[in-house]
Parts: sequence; C-alpha cells; structure tokens
Amino acid sequence: MYETVSIISPIDGSVVTERELATGEHIEAVLQASLKAQKQWQAMPVAERALLCHKAIDHMRDDATTIAGELTWLIGRPISHSPGEVHGLEQRARYMIDIAGQELADIRIDSSAGFTRFIRHQPLGTVLVLAPWNYPYLTAVNSVIPALMAGNCVILKHSAQTLLCAERFYSAFEYAGLPEGVFQYLHLNHAVTGHLVQDERIDFVSFTGSVAGGDAIERAAAGLFKGVALELGGKDPAYVMPDADLDHSVENLVDGAFFNAGQSCCGIERIYVHKYRYDIFVQRYVDKVMQYVLGNPLEKETTLGPMVNAKRAGFVRTQIDDAIRAGAAPLVDEKSFAASQAGTPYLAPQVLINVDHSMSVMRDESFGPVVGIMKVDDDAQAIALMNDSDYGLSASIWSRDEERAVDIGSQVNTGTVYMNRCDYLDPALAWVGVKKSGRGCSLSKLGYAQLTRPKSFHLKKAVHE
Repeated sequence: MYETVSIISPIDGSVVTERELATGEHIEAVLQASLKAQKQWQAMPVAERALLCHKAIDHMRDDATTIAGELTWLIGRPISHSPGEVHGLEQRARYMIDIAGQELADIRIDSSAGFTRFIRHQPLGTVLVLAPWNYPYLTAVNSVIPALMAGNCVILKHSAQTLLCAERFYSAFEYAGLPEGVFQYLHLNHAVTGHLVQDERIDFVSFTGSVAGGDAIERAAAGLFKGVALELGGKDPAYVMPDADLDHSVENLVDGAFFNAGQSCCGIERIYVHKYRYDIFVQRYVDKVMQYVLGNPLEKETTLGPMVNAKRAGFVRTQIDDAIRAGAAPLVDEKSFAASQAGTPYLAPQVLINVDHSMSVMRDESFGPVVGIMKVDDDAQAIALMNDSDYGLSASIWSRDEERAVDIGSQVNTGTVYMNRCDYLDPALAWVGVKKSGRGCSLSKLGYAQLTRPKSFHLKKAVHE
C-alpha cells in the first residue's frame, strides 16, 4: 500500500495536490540508475554538460509565470514577489555553469625534467540534495547545478510542502536531454530519508533546513566517511551606525525582516541601533512596516502573505507574547492588519522594543514576521550583542564608512558580512555558516571543492625509450 502526502496551501487550507511517497522498489531503481549513469556523465566534457544545464535553466526561465503562480499556492508568498525566485535561480545557475570550465580544469604543476604532474577534480559519484520549502528553487539550485557540472549524478528530495518543485527541476532536465539517471527525484518521509543518507551508493549529502534537521542528517551519516554539507538556520543581526543613511537603512531592513513573511534563514531578526539614531530610526521603521498589506497572496496589492502554516505562525505568536510578558513593547497594533487571525497562517508584522537577550525572540530563530530593536552605546556593545548567538550565517552593517564596516565585520563571527544591504546571496561569493548555522561552502568558485575530490597524477617518463 502506498503512503501519500497532501500539500496544503497556506492561502486557504485547500489541498493543492497529493503525491505518493517512493516505495523501496522505486528507491532501489533510482539508486541503480544513478550508479549506472554516473561514469557516462563524468566522461562527458564540461562544455557539453554546460550546454545541457543551460538548456534546462532556459526551460525554467521560459516557464517562470507558471512556476511563480504555483509557488504562491505552495508557500503563500505574494504573487508579485514569486517571479523573483525564478530570476534568482537563473542568476545563480548561470554563474556556476559559466565558471565550471575554469574551476574544474586540471591544476598543472610546474614539471621538472622527466615528470608530468597535475591534480584533477574528480566527481564524488551521487549527490543527495535535501531542499527546504521557504526558497525551494534557490536553495536547491545552490547544490544541484554545481554537483551536475562537476560530473556527479543528483537525487533531489524536496520538502513535503514543495514536492512539485522537485518535479519542475526534473521536467527541465528531461527537456534539456540529460542522460537517464543523471538527475532524479524522490518523494520521501523523514525516516526513509535517513536510511537513504546511510546507503553506500550516496556519496555526498547536501542539506538545507533546520538545525534539528541538520542534526538528524549528521547522526545518520556518522561513521560512514561521506561528506555532509549543512546550510541551517540563522538569527541574523544588523547594526545601524551613527553615520548610516537612515532612509536607505530603514527601507532595506524592513524588507530584510519581513520579505517572504520573515521566512528566510538570512533574514533580519534583530537590529542594534546606535543611541544617537535610535529614536528616529524606530519611528521611521514602524512607519514603513505599517505600509505592508497583509492578505491573500494571489491579489497583486498584497505585500505580506501568510506564513507556511498555522503551527509556524503560532510559534512566532508565542515568542511575541512571551517577550511582551517579559517587558518588551510592541509597536504594531495587530488590529491594523485585519487579515491577521489567531489559529491561522496569517500573522501581522511586529516590531518589538525594550527587548534583551533573555528573550527567545532575540535568541532563538523566529523565521517569521517579527523583529526586535535594541539601543546600543557604541561599536563594542554592538559587536558583543551580534556575537551573542548560537547562529552565524550573515550580519549587516549600515554605515558610510567602508573601512570601519570591514573592521567591525571582521570581529563578528558570521559567514557573510554585508554593508548597506542584507538578505541577499551573491553567487560569486562563498555561502557559509558558522556555529549552528551549518558547515560547508556552496556557490562561488570555492563551492566546487566540496562536490569533488582531488586526484593527483605524478607521471615519470621512461628512462629508456
């Protein structure tokens, strides 16, 4: 008997579709097909792989309107925002495809007389990509395209909320003409996913998701001598310095906190403002937040959609309520957002002041439309507070002084430092996390390192020929 999963839309609680989870027989067939296809795919020149991958991305780009509309139904992101994900997917994919020829070329070593020496980037085999729901295409493409370009086969397992995204990837690669078995997907539950991680035919696991999920993947792979990359949560801070451009800072930090209903691992969750700018910053920040329109994401005027489900919204509500009981002051009246209703995924944006690090909302990942703002006396206090976290994905500094921003950024324990921007991923830069935000490195030219292994060739010419 097949196990099925229903995808429930956060828009109205309706069933978008149902899918059967893979049986043991189907999983075995996928693994065997991947094993069979990998050597052929590895032997294909990088330039030919690039043509096929570009063709797949062309297909997804051309189908962007359909993909975006479907995405809104799946996760509740406003229809006016959803097309941006397809654009971002294309940008990241094109970059990683275009640099592959150079980054995967043999590394030639100056040879002494009678010797030829070089290092070759060898694919690992089969890469299992485990992708989340909040940015289902952007997070998956970070690993899928580099893994394929490096000569690996890929099996994609997507979140139960966004199973259709895995099928969209498959359709694109099928359209492009990838050899059978090179890219496949599986719909799985958590328990079966853990068993798949342990299968000896899986050579590398790339996981994006929660800290708890990353812990489960690490435990499943323990002792198996296979690589695991983890892109996990964040509690990303911003520091608004005395010389910051306030209008620019407010506009971008509101967007950084509330875009996608705050459901971004690198979204802004806590803001530290220098005491000289604190009052005016808070006033302008709240004024900007009040311009949001919370409602049905299918309507063009909506700028803030529902969270992915009522359970997630309930967690954020609890964080807010707990903070208020501990002394925090809410600056947004929920009644101003008529669509916000307890027990539903629809949650008004909230700004909290009088917060401190004893509160969960300033310590634990919220992953929702809430942000806490604290006043700081100087750079040293801001740095200490930014580092007072179990997470370390990104941090942003808002200033006109680049040298000072670099100095402060060098003292913040995080994978990425921004100045005058936030909640953005540049494919030319390495995407990494420290502490509970994960390990490994995706994108940039460094991203190919974890998806290949070096193989050295040390060749001595025959003495007598």
